[in-house]
Amino acid sequence: MRPVVESLVTFQPGPPVVSPSGETFPLAANESPYGPLPSVAAAISRAAAQAHRYPDYTSGELVGVLATTLGVPPAQVAAGCGSCGVIADLLSAVEEPGGEVVFAWRSFESYPKMIKLAGMTPVPVPLLDGRHDLAAMAAAVTPRTRAVIVCNPNNPTGSVVRRAELESFLDSLPPDVLVLLDEAYVDYVRDPEVPDGLDLLPGRPSLAVVRTFSKAHGLAGLRVGYAVAGERLAKAARTASLSFGVSGIAQQAAVASLLAADELAARVETTVKESARVRAALLDLRLPVPESEANFLWLPLGDESAAFAATCAAAGVAVRAFPGEGVRVTIGTERENDEFLAAAAHFPSL
Repeated sequence: MRPVVESLVTFQPGPPVVSPSGETFPLAANESPYGPLPSVAAAISRAAAQAHRYPDYTSGELVGVLATTLGVPPAQVAAGCGSCGVIADLLSAVEEPGGEVVFAWRSFESYPKMIKLAGMTPVPVPLLDGRHDLAAMAAAVTPRTRAVIVCNPNNPTGSVVRRAELESFLDSLPPDVLVLLDEAYVDYVRDPEVPDGLDLLPGRPSLAVVRTFSKAHGLAGLRVGYAVAGERLAKAARTASLSFGVSGIAQQAAVASLLAADELAARVETTVKESARVRAALLDLRLPVPESEANFLWLPLGDESAAFAATCAAAGVAVRAFPGEGVRVTIGTERENDEFLAAAAHFPSL
């Protein structure tokens, strides 16, 4: 077995979280609290009848609908098993012995693992006041750098990189360095200064914009995402991808969700409004909560993070604690959020 595989920490689910009444309120995984839209559920049901058949190897219909929706040629789109799968495909495409990948930290937990499995070395750059320190990230780029990852909005802090600073950063990098712009939470962004990554693609052949259907679309359990990039880079992602990686059910669900854009937008707006309400309530409790452009909030509680999560767990509310750093709480339904706020109000340190 490869030493790097033996060194990786396997995901370990936490203990069951159940309220005194026997209910559980899952606010730890950044999932949508809502099930698939009715038209999407119908598409899933129809596709399930063909589960004994291999799916379209190329995800052709999905790629076509994505291309039309996003206003790009199909040759610039690559589908994969969620954003994680697409990022792994792109890292495999640029893998090189001794290669390095620069990214902000703390950011998405899977980055270090994917980088190591691709045979490269993670180069984490500490956040500055909870945000990407782009100057430090640029300084960390060396001749060994094969890729840079920017998570915008950033998971778990919800902070963003705005247009001017991102464009300056992109244009400062060597042209042969792959840049992965992870926009898993783009649907929740309301800050007008945060760019749509697709607008940054022209003239930047080393840039890939990665998105997922796991968050706003409510399809986390089906594992489907995509990248939009220059034709050469998109082709590399498709070539490196797992055969038949995106199931037929996932493909049809994603297509149906794209075709229900207005209905989906209304659902997303509900989450955005709930996020503002929950943040205001937490600030009233004198808890530190930075602004967030995602479907979660970050509480930089430091050494009190584990204790805060334990208080929530005792009330049946599952949140994601990063001991010594902070707590991330997903925005759920109104009732789930109220249960969380009630639990937070009982935190002994308040």
